[in-house]
Amino acid sequence: MPIHFFAEVVYKGIPWLPDGRAMFKLTVALVIVGLIKWYSMGASNTAERQMHGKIVMITGGTSGIGAATALRLAQRGAQIILLVHQSPQDIFLVDFIEDLREKSGNEMIYAEQVDLSSLYSVRQFATRWIDNAPPRRLDMIILCAATLTPAGKPRAVTSEGLEEVWMVNYLSNFHLLSILSPAIRAQPPDRDIRILFATCSSYITSPPIEDGTEAMKKKDWTPTKAYARSKLALMMFGLAFQKHLDSYQRPDGAPVNARVLFVDPGYSRTPGMRRWLTRGTLWGLALYLVFWQNVYLILKSSEGGAQSFLYAAMDATFGRGPGGKLIKECQEMDYARTDIKDETAAKKLWEASEKLIERVEREEAVRRALEKKEQEKGKSEKAAGEKPAEQTAANPENKQSKSRRQKKAK
Repeated sequence: MPIHFFAEVVYKGIPWLPDGRAMFKLTVALVIVGLIKWYSMGASNTAERQMHGKIVMITGGTSGIGAATALRLAQRGAQIILLVHQSPQDIFLVDFIEDLREKSGNEMIYAEQVDLSSLYSVRQFATRWIDNAPPRRLDMIILCAATLTPAGKPRAVTSEGLEEVWMVNYLSNFHLLSILSPAIRAQPPDRDIRILFATCSSYITSPPIEDGTEAMKKKDWTPTKAYARSKLALMMFGLAFQKHLDSYQRPDGAPVNARVLFVDPGYSRTPGMRRWLTRGTLWGLALYLVFWQNVYLILKSSEGGAQSFLYAAMDATFGRGPGGKLIKECQEMDYARTDIKDETAAKKLWEASEKLIERVEREEAVRRALEKKEQEKGKSEKAAGEKPAEQTAANPENKQSKSRRQKKAK
Protein backbone atom coordinates (compact mmCIF):
# COMPACT_ATOMS: atom_id res chain seq x y z
CA MET A 1 0.00 0.00 0.00
CA PRO A 2 2.70 2.59 0.86
CA ILE A 3 4.56 1.71 -2.34
CA HIS A 4 1.50 2.46 -4.47
CA PHE A 5 0.93 5.71 -2.61
CA PHE A 6 4.50 6.95 -3.10
CA ALA A 7 4.45 5.89 -6.73
CA GLU A 8 1.29 7.90 -7.35
CA VAL A 9 2.83 10.93 -5.63
CA VAL A 10 5.95 10.69 -7.77
CA TYR A 11 4.14 10.27 -11.11
CA LYS A 12 0.95 12.28 -10.56
CA GLY A 13 1.79 14.61 -7.64
CA ILE A 14 -0.40 15.51 -4.71
CA PRO A 15 -3.75 16.73 -6.03
CA TRP A 16 -4.43 19.25 -3.20
CA LEU A 17 -1.08 21.01 -3.58
CA PRO A 18 -0.76 24.00 -5.98
CA ASP A 19 1.36 23.67 -9.07
CA GLY A 20 5.07 24.44 -9.18
CA ARG A 21 4.66 28.07 -10.32
CA ALA A 22 2.30 28.88 -7.47
CA MET A 23 4.61 27.17 -4.99
CA PHE A 24 7.54 29.22 -6.28
CA LYS A 25 5.61 32.51 -5.89
CA LEU A 26 4.54 31.56 -2.37
CA THR A 27 8.10 30.67 -1.40
CA VAL A 28 9.48 33.94 -2.78
CA ALA A 29 6.80 35.92 -0.89
CA LEU A 30 7.59 34.16 2.37
CA VAL A 31 11.32 34.73 1.91
CA ILE A 32 10.78 38.46 1.26
CA VAL A 33 8.55 38.82 4.33
CA GLY A 34 11.10 36.92 6.41
CA LEU A 35 13.95 39.14 5.22
CA ILE A 36 11.98 42.31 5.97
CA LYS A 37 11.22 41.08 9.48
CA TRP A 38 14.82 39.99 10.05
CA TYR A 39 16.11 43.38 8.91
CA SER A 40 13.61 45.34 11.02
CA MET A 41 14.55 43.41 14.16
CA GLY A 42 17.88 45.22 14.20
CA ALA A 43 21.15 44.16 15.79
CA SER A 44 21.41 42.22 19.03
CA ASN A 45 23.59 43.06 21.98
CA THR A 46 26.68 40.86 22.13
CA ALA A 47 28.35 42.50 25.13
CA GLU A 48 28.58 40.49 28.33
CA ARG A 49 28.93 42.22 31.67
CA GLN A 50 27.77 41.36 35.14
CA MET A 51 26.06 44.22 36.94
CA HIS A 52 26.08 42.92 40.53
CA GLY A 53 26.40 45.78 43.00
CA LYS A 54 25.83 48.47 40.35
CA ILE A 55 23.15 51.08 41.02
CA VAL A 56 21.23 52.12 37.91
CA MET A 57 18.77 55.02 37.83
CA ILE A 58 16.21 54.85 34.99
CA THR A 59 13.54 57.27 33.78
CA GLY A 60 10.76 55.81 31.65
CA GLY A 61 11.47 52.36 33.05
CA THR A 62 7.85 51.24 33.46
CA SER A 63 6.95 50.81 29.79
CA GLY A 64 8.40 50.20 26.35
CA ILE A 65 12.16 50.20 25.84
CA GLY A 66 12.86 51.47 29.36
CA ALA A 67 11.03 48.53 30.94
CA ALA A 68 12.85 46.02 28.71
CA THR A 69 16.20 47.60 29.58
CA ALA A 70 15.41 47.60 33.30
CA LEU A 71 14.47 43.90 33.17
CA ARG A 72 17.68 42.82 31.41
CA LEU A 73 19.91 44.86 33.72
CA ALA A 74 18.08 43.53 36.77
CA GLN A 75 18.61 39.98 35.52
CA ARG A 76 22.34 40.70 35.56
CA GLY A 77 22.21 41.78 39.20
CA ALA A 78 21.95 45.57 38.99
CA GLN A 79 20.06 47.50 41.64
CA ILE A 80 17.36 49.40 39.73
CA ILE A 81 15.89 52.71 40.85
CA LEU A 82 12.86 53.64 38.72
CA LEU A 83 11.99 57.32 38.58
CA VAL A 84 8.23 57.29 38.12
CA HIS A 85 5.42 59.83 37.85
CA GLN A 86 2.99 58.08 40.18
CA SER A 87 3.32 57.43 43.90
CA PRO A 88 5.40 54.36 44.92
CA GLN A 89 2.28 53.18 46.79
CA ASP A 90 0.25 53.07 43.57
CA ILE A 91 -1.22 49.57 43.27
CA PHE A 92 -0.36 49.21 39.58
CA LEU A 93 3.23 50.30 40.18
CA VAL A 94 3.53 47.89 43.09
CA ASP A 95 2.31 45.05 40.87
CA PHE A 96 4.73 46.08 38.10
CA ILE A 97 7.72 46.06 40.46
CA GLU A 98 6.71 42.73 41.97
CA ASP A 99 6.40 41.26 38.48
CA LEU A 100 9.80 42.70 37.53
CA ARG A 101 11.37 41.20 40.64
CA GLU A 102 9.84 37.82 39.91
CA LYS A 103 10.97 37.78 36.27
CA SER A 104 14.51 38.92 37.04
CA GLY A 105 15.02 37.05 40.30
CA ASN A 106 16.30 40.34 41.73
CA GLU A 107 14.69 41.98 44.76
CA MET A 108 16.78 45.15 44.49
CA ILE A 109 14.25 47.10 42.42
CA TYR A 110 12.70 50.26 43.84
CA ALA A 111 10.76 53.32 42.72
CA GLU A 112 11.15 57.02 43.49
CA GLN A 113 8.45 59.54 42.61
CA VAL A 114 9.65 62.23 40.19
CA ASP A 115 7.28 64.21 37.98
CA LEU A 116 9.38 65.11 34.94
CA SER A 117 6.85 67.77 33.97
CA SER A 118 7.61 69.69 37.17
CA LEU A 119 10.88 71.47 37.94
CA TYR A 120 9.93 71.51 41.62
CA SER A 121 9.47 67.72 41.70
CA VAL A 122 12.80 67.14 39.93
CA ARG A 123 14.59 69.43 42.38
CA GLN A 124 12.99 67.74 45.39
CA PHE A 125 14.21 64.30 44.31
CA ALA A 126 17.69 65.37 43.17
CA THR A 127 18.27 67.40 46.32
CA ARG A 128 17.31 64.46 48.52
CA TRP A 129 19.73 62.28 46.55
CA ILE A 130 22.78 64.52 46.91
CA ASP A 131 21.94 65.50 50.50
CA ASN A 132 23.80 62.51 51.83
CA ALA A 133 27.23 62.05 53.40
CA PRO A 134 29.10 60.12 52.16
CA PRO A 135 27.72 60.50 48.60
CA ARG A 136 25.37 57.73 47.55
CA ARG A 137 26.67 55.27 45.01
CA LEU A 138 25.52 55.82 41.43
CA ASP A 139 26.93 53.80 38.53
CA MET A 140 24.56 54.59 35.69
CA ILE A 141 21.77 56.96 34.69
CA ILE A 142 19.53 55.92 31.79
CA LEU A 143 17.26 58.70 30.53
CA CYS A 144 14.56 56.88 28.56
CA ALA A 145 11.52 58.98 29.41
CA ALA A 146 10.07 61.11 26.63
CA THR A 147 6.74 62.45 25.49
CA LEU A 148 5.27 63.74 22.26
CA THR A 149 2.17 65.51 21.09
CA PRO A 150 0.31 63.52 18.40
CA ALA A 151 -0.24 65.21 15.07
CA GLY A 152 -3.37 67.34 15.10
CA LYS A 153 -3.42 67.77 18.86
CA PRO A 154 -3.06 71.21 20.49
CA ARG A 155 0.07 72.47 22.18
CA ALA A 156 0.23 71.25 25.79
CA VAL A 157 1.60 73.28 28.69
CA THR A 158 2.68 72.06 32.13
CA SER A 159 1.32 73.43 35.41
CA GLU A 160 4.42 75.65 35.58
CA GLY A 161 3.65 77.22 32.19
CA LEU A 162 6.32 75.38 30.16
CA GLU A 163 5.75 73.66 26.82
CA GLU A 164 5.30 70.00 27.74
CA VAL A 165 7.54 68.32 25.15
CA TRP A 166 10.39 70.76 25.78
CA MET A 167 10.03 70.30 29.54
CA VAL A 168 9.87 66.49 29.69
CA ASN A 169 12.30 65.64 26.90
CA TYR A 170 14.96 68.24 27.55
CA LEU A 171 14.54 70.63 30.48
CA SER A 172 13.82 67.94 33.10
CA ASN A 173 16.99 66.05 32.11
CA PHE A 174 18.98 69.28 32.15
CA HIS A 175 17.67 70.11 35.63
CA LEU A 176 18.18 66.59 36.99
CA LEU A 177 21.78 66.21 35.83
CA SER A 178 22.70 69.75 36.81
CA ILE A 179 21.75 69.00 40.42
CA LEU A 180 23.19 65.45 40.43
CA SER A 181 26.49 66.65 38.96
CA PRO A 182 28.30 66.76 42.35
CA ALA A 183 27.16 63.22 43.14
CA ILE A 184 28.42 61.99 39.76
CA ARG A 185 31.81 63.66 40.11
CA ALA A 186 32.22 62.41 43.70
CA GLN A 187 32.16 58.73 42.72
CA PRO A 188 35.44 56.83 43.37
CA PRO A 189 37.86 56.73 40.41
CA ASP A 190 37.66 52.94 40.03
CA ARG A 191 33.99 53.06 39.01
CA ASP A 192 32.71 53.16 35.45
CA ILE A 193 29.99 55.83 35.44
CA ARG A 194 27.79 56.02 32.34
CA ILE A 195 24.97 58.44 31.49
CA LEU A 196 22.78 57.19 28.63
CA PHE A 197 20.60 59.65 26.72
CA ALA A 198 17.76 58.29 24.58
CA THR A 199 17.77 60.11 21.26
CA CYS A 200 16.04 59.75 17.92
CA SER A 201 16.85 60.39 14.28
CA SER A 202 14.23 63.15 14.32
CA TYR A 203 16.91 65.53 15.60
CA ILE A 204 18.20 65.71 12.03
CA THR A 205 15.07 67.61 10.92
CA SER A 206 15.05 70.02 13.85
CA PRO A 207 15.21 73.78 13.18
CA PRO A 208 18.14 75.65 14.77
CA ILE A 209 17.95 75.78 18.55
CA GLU A 210 19.47 79.21 19.31
CA ASP A 211 18.86 79.79 23.04
CA GLY A 212 15.73 77.62 23.26
CA THR A 213 13.23 80.47 23.43
CA GLU A 214 11.62 79.33 20.17
CA ALA A 215 10.45 76.18 21.95
CA MET A 216 8.33 78.27 24.32
CA LYS A 217 6.54 80.25 21.60
CA LYS A 218 3.16 79.31 20.14
CA LYS A 219 4.03 80.78 16.74
CA ASP A 220 5.00 78.15 14.12
CA TRP A 221 4.68 75.39 16.74
CA THR A 222 4.05 71.90 15.42
CA PRO A 223 4.27 68.51 17.18
CA THR A 224 7.01 67.32 14.81
CA LYS A 225 9.14 70.44 15.30
CA ALA A 226 8.67 70.36 19.06
CA TYR A 227 9.82 66.75 19.38
CA ALA A 228 12.78 67.13 16.99
CA ARG A 229 13.86 70.36 18.71
CA SER A 230 13.81 68.72 22.14
CA LYS A 231 16.00 65.84 20.94
CA LEU A 232 18.53 68.16 19.30
CA ALA A 233 18.70 70.28 22.46
CA LEU A 234 19.17 67.15 24.58
CA MET A 235 22.13 66.03 22.46
CA MET A 236 23.73 69.49 22.54
CA PHE A 237 23.36 69.54 26.31
CA GLY A 238 24.75 66.00 26.61
CA LEU A 239 27.99 66.94 24.86
CA ALA A 240 28.24 70.14 26.93
CA PHE A 241 27.66 68.11 30.10
CA GLN A 242 30.49 65.77 29.11
CA LYS A 243 32.81 68.78 28.82
CA HIS A 244 31.51 69.98 32.18
CA LEU A 245 32.48 66.63 33.74
CA ASP A 246 35.86 66.55 31.98
CA SER A 247 36.77 70.01 33.27
CA TYR A 248 36.44 68.90 36.90
CA GLN A 249 39.73 68.47 38.76
CA ARG A 250 39.38 65.59 41.19
CA PRO A 251 41.06 66.02 44.62
CA ASP A 252 42.85 62.69 44.13
CA GLY A 253 44.15 63.73 40.71
CA ALA A 254 42.50 60.75 39.00
CA PRO A 255 40.92 61.20 35.56
CA VAL A 256 37.18 61.71 35.22
CA ASN A 257 35.39 58.37 35.10
CA ALA A 258 31.92 59.54 33.93
CA ARG A 259 30.96 59.29 30.26
CA VAL A 260 27.92 60.48 28.34
CA LEU A 261 26.55 58.16 25.65
CA PHE A 262 23.70 58.76 23.21
CA VAL A 263 21.55 55.80 22.20
CA ASP A 264 19.21 55.68 19.22
CA PRO A 265 17.04 52.57 19.67
CA GLY A 266 15.39 52.87 16.27
CA TYR A 267 11.67 52.67 15.54
CA SER A 268 9.99 50.29 17.97
CA ARG A 269 6.49 49.23 19.00
CA THR A 270 6.35 51.33 22.15
CA PRO A 271 3.40 53.18 23.74
CA GLY A 272 4.84 56.46 22.46
CA MET A 273 5.09 55.16 18.89
CA ARG A 274 1.54 53.80 19.10
CA ARG A 275 0.31 57.19 20.33
CA TRP A 276 2.04 58.91 17.43
CA LEU A 277 0.73 56.48 14.81
CA THR A 278 -2.85 56.63 16.10
CA ARG A 279 -2.73 60.45 16.44
CA GLY A 280 -4.12 59.96 19.94
CA THR A 281 -7.62 59.13 18.64
CA LEU A 282 -9.95 56.15 18.80
CA TRP A 283 -10.32 55.92 15.03
CA GLY A 284 -6.54 55.97 14.75
CA LEU A 285 -6.34 53.13 17.25
CA ALA A 286 -8.87 51.16 15.20
CA LEU A 287 -6.75 51.58 12.06
CA TYR A 288 -3.68 50.60 14.06
CA LEU A 289 -5.35 47.33 15.08
CA VAL A 290 -6.48 46.65 11.51
CA PHE A 291 -2.96 47.11 10.12
CA TRP A 292 -1.20 45.69 13.14
CA GLN A 293 0.50 43.00 11.06
CA ASN A 294 2.25 45.72 9.04
CA VAL A 295 3.38 47.46 12.23
CA TYR A 296 4.64 44.14 13.57
CA LEU A 297 6.54 43.48 10.36
CA ILE A 298 8.27 46.86 10.08
CA LEU A 299 8.88 47.97 13.67
CA LYS A 300 11.06 46.43 16.34
CA SER A 301 9.73 45.11 19.59
CA SER A 302 10.56 46.91 22.82
CA GLU A 303 13.09 44.17 23.51
CA GLY A 304 14.72 44.86 20.14
CA GLY A 305 14.86 48.58 20.85
CA ALA A 306 16.54 47.90 24.20
CA GLN A 307 19.49 46.10 22.59
CA SER A 308 21.42 49.29 21.85
CA PHE A 309 20.88 50.49 25.42
CA LEU A 310 22.18 47.19 26.76
CA TYR A 311 25.17 47.41 24.44
CA ALA A 312 25.96 50.94 25.63
CA ALA A 313 25.56 49.85 29.25
CA MET A 314 27.67 46.69 29.02
CA ASP A 315 30.32 47.00 26.33
CA ALA A 316 33.75 47.44 27.91
CA THR A 317 35.06 49.81 25.22
CA PHE A 318 32.71 52.58 26.37
CA GLY A 319 34.33 52.52 29.81
CA ARG A 320 37.54 53.86 28.29
CA GLY A 321 38.40 56.91 26.24
CA PRO A 322 36.28 60.00 25.67
CA GLY A 323 32.51 60.17 26.08
CA GLY A 324 29.90 61.72 23.84
CA LYS A 325 29.54 58.75 21.48
CA LEU A 326 26.39 57.92 19.51
CA ILE A 327 25.28 54.28 19.44
CA LYS A 328 22.76 52.86 17.02
CA GLU A 329 22.18 49.22 16.07
CA CYS A 330 24.82 48.21 18.64
CA GLN A 331 27.62 50.13 16.95
CA GLU A 332 29.14 53.58 17.14
CA MET A 333 27.82 56.06 14.57
CA ASP A 334 28.69 59.59 13.44
CA TYR A 335 26.43 62.56 14.11
CA ALA A 336 24.26 63.63 11.18
CA ARG A 337 24.54 67.31 12.15
CA THR A 338 27.66 69.33 12.86
CA ASP A 339 25.94 72.00 14.98
CA ILE A 340 25.56 69.44 17.78
CA LYS A 341 29.24 70.04 18.55
CA ASP A 342 28.96 73.83 18.37
CA GLU A 343 30.29 74.90 21.77
CA THR A 344 29.10 78.49 21.40
CA ALA A 345 25.52 77.40 20.66
CA ALA A 346 25.63 74.86 23.49
CA LYS A 347 26.84 77.49 25.96
CA LYS A 348 24.09 79.85 24.87
CA LEU A 349 21.47 77.13 25.31
CA TRP A 350 22.87 76.14 28.72
CA GLU A 351 22.80 79.68 30.08
CA ALA A 352 19.31 80.36 28.74
CA SER A 353 18.04 77.10 30.28
CA GLU A 354 19.49 78.02 33.67
CA LYS A 355 17.83 81.45 33.55
CA LEU A 356 14.49 79.93 32.53
CA ILE A 357 14.61 77.39 35.37
CA GLU A 358 15.60 80.07 37.88
CA ARG A 359 12.72 82.32 36.83
CA VAL A 360 10.10 79.57 36.86
CA GLU A 361 11.24 78.20 40.22
CA ARG A 362 11.16 81.68 41.75
CA GLU A 363 7.64 82.29 40.47
CA GLU A 364 6.46 78.88 41.65
CA ALA A 365 7.98 79.45 45.10
CA VAL A 366 6.00 82.68 45.43
CA ARG A 367 2.82 80.94 44.27
CA ARG A 368 3.28 78.08 46.77
CA ALA A 369 3.93 80.57 49.57
CA LEU A 370 0.72 82.45 48.76
CA GLU A 371 -1.27 79.21 48.61
CA LYS A 372 0.13 78.13 51.95
CA LYS A 373 -0.74 81.51 53.45
CA GLU A 374 -4.29 81.27 52.14
CA GLN A 375 -4.67 77.76 53.55
CA GLU A 376 -3.42 78.85 56.96
CA LYS A 377 -5.76 81.85 56.89
CA GLY A 378 -8.69 79.61 56.00
CA LYS A 379 -7.83 77.21 58.84
CA SER A 380 -7.58 80.05 61.37
CA GLU A 381 -10.92 81.51 60.27
CA LYS A 382 -12.55 78.11 60.50
CA ALA A 383 -11.11 77.54 63.95
CA ALA A 384 -12.30 80.99 65.08
CA GLY A 385 -15.83 80.24 63.83
CA GLU A 386 -16.01 76.92 65.64
CA LYS A 387 -14.62 78.19 68.97
CA PRO A 388 -17.77 80.02 70.30
CA ALA A 389 -19.94 77.02 69.51
CA GLU A 390 -17.54 74.74 71.33
CA GLN A 391 -17.51 77.04 74.38
CA THR A 392 -21.32 77.11 74.49
CA ALA A 393 -21.52 73.35 74.22
CA ALA A 394 -18.86 72.94 76.89
CA ASN A 395 -20.64 75.35 79.34
CA PRO A 396 -24.38 74.58 79.46
CA GLU A 397 -24.64 76.68 82.65
CA ASN A 398 -24.53 79.80 80.45
CA LYS A 399 -27.90 78.87 78.96
CA GLN A 400 -29.44 78.25 82.42
CA SER A 401 -28.22 81.57 83.87
CA LYS A 402 -29.57 83.40 80.81
CA SER A 403 -33.02 81.86 81.25
CA ARG A 404 -33.06 82.83 85.00
CA ARG A 405 -32.21 86.44 84.10
CA GLN A 406 -35.08 86.55 81.63
CA LYS A 407 -37.55 85.29 84.33
CA LYS A 408 -36.41 87.94 86.83
CA ALA A 409 -36.89 90.66 84.26
CA LYS A 410 -40.49 89.57 83.79
